[in-house]
Amino acid sequence: MPLVGTLRSGTTWVSALINYNNDYRYMFEPFYPGLDCCDQFPARPFLLPENRDPALLRQAGAIFSGRVRNERVDQFNKRTWCSKRLIKAIHCNLMLKWMRAHSPHVPTILLLRHPCAVVHSLLCLGWDPALKHLLCQEDLMSGILGPFRAEMEQAANPFEDHLSLWCAETYVALHQLAPDDVCLLFYEQLCENPEAEIARLFAFLGKGYDQRVLAQLKLPSPLSRPDSTIITGGSLIDAWRAGITAEQLARAMQLLSLFGLDSIYSEDPMPNVEDASQVIPLR
Repeated sequence: MPLVGTLRSGTTWVSALINYNNDYRYMFEPFYPGLDCCDQFPARPFLLPENRDPALLRQAGAIFSGRVRNERVDQFNKRTWCSKRLIKAIHCNLMLKWMRAHSPHVPTILLLRHPCAVVHSLLCLGWDPALKHLLCQEDLMSGILGPFRAEMEQAANPFEDHLSLWCAETYVALHQLAPDDVCLLFYEQLCENPEAEIARLFAFLGKGYDQRVLAQLKLPSPLSRPDSTIITGGSLIDAWRAGITAEQLARAMQLLSLFGLDSIYSEDPMPNVEDASQVIPLR
């Protein structure tokens, strides 16, 4: 079962919620660029659903079936033998529809978080901008992202680079998906209304849960920044505001509007929509 989201969107934390009772073998980013198990995939690959490249299908099949084992992928796993897998994937937004086309029986979760929160976290960590991995994919930039190419190529600083990446990856995923393809989660709604969102998520998974999952909510993920703490109903939702300038926020709103994503996120830290039927497909 893949849990897909952009960098710093909370996928590690949500993985811990889903796997609160150690029910799954936890596979940590098996599509991470450079790993032998996915060396046929470029970084942040854009794949159309009709792509039947045998090398890509072979490697994806090995990952989804659990035949892949290595120190990095299994670093947080606590199960030796298990028939169910939870696959955390932060490099797969652009191939999400391809994954659904070739593994339609596998339940898939897509996690969204406010782009300013994501970008603020990336800047605090000093992570290198990765927009270049999209700009070099000609079929992507001349196709679905063609209308945004000029703006993306003009990203003038790390803030705009990270933000353009979030917009592009989110746009492609939401533009290609159908409502029944994924369970769409909003990080902010999970923080603000955890019991209802957990009930909805676990109903989608056909998985029972008890009060232990609510206790897991208060625990930070292993990849949380030292200055952040997982809380519910508190400042974690809008903490990014203190680190974003007025000019940066205005630029963020410009890019969101360009991609048509301002219907989902605005200057308000909470999303403007309640469920996937209002978002997917993005038109």
